[in-house]
Amino acid sequence: MEPTVHLTQEQIDFYHREGYLALPSISTSEELEWMRNAYDRIFAEKAGRDEGNQFDLAGTDDENKTATLPQILNPSKYAPELKEGLFRVNGLHIAKQLLGSYAFAMGDHAIYKPAKYGAETPWHQDEAYWNPMMTYNSFSLWLPLQEASLENGCMWFVPRSHNGEVKPHHCINNDPRIHGLEIDEADTSMAVACPIPAGGCTIHTNRTLHYAGANRSEVPRRAIILGFGTHAVSRQEPRVFYWNDAKQTPREERAKAAATQG
Repeated sequence: MEPTVHLTQEQIDFYHREGYLALPSISTSEELEWMRNAYDRIFAEKAGRDEGNQFDLAGTDDENKTATLPQILNPSKYAPELKEGLFRVNGLHIAKQLLGSYAFAMGDHAIYKPAKYGAETPWHQDEAYWNPMMTYNSFSLWLPLQEASLENGCMWFVPRSHNGEVKPHHCINNDPRIHGLEIDEADTSMAVACPIPAGGCTIHTNRTLHYAGANRSEVPRRAIILGFGTHAVSRQEPRVFYWNDAKQTPREERAKAAATQG
């Protein structure tokens, strides 16, 4: 399968200067249909929950509470058909144009915002979740399986916020039981919303400050996120992401239990 999306030099320059990019289409209507079917199936099954790969990103993840921002790590593990497709071919081709010929696919996750009550994804930098001992050259490709609008939670970015270091974060609501992070302080007055069609995508660097609003619409907001990058390298100057060290989440407890049993 050959890629169908080829970036212009203007788009490449925009990504490196602003820290994000929006594209109208990297998939097809036929592909989106079977992707939605696979996506809905694994969320209905809560695939990966026992391993710590399915959890409420914005809540305490209690078994008896309705999740407002359910997430599945490695969704292609539970729906193998998601390992292939034009969206992945285009994603890798885009990565090589933006990051260089050594870029490769790093992993995937899926975030689901239920209709009417799906929670917002607070302002954060992706690298705040990662290993502080490494330096990264990567981006996240965010692919909505339906139209992404202001009403249902499209992506927002702060242009040029990828310049500089990772800023301090904390668990949502300052609750260490919650996996999701939000930045301590940030100027979002220049934030740009990126509504896009189904099968389009946004792309942002590992340090770009970004956000997605709550889903106030009548339909679920489905999104698959693909990671691409070059090999991370060890840092000369160490960092400490104390906000991750403070976490005590049910998701981590399930992951540890599964690793022990496995």
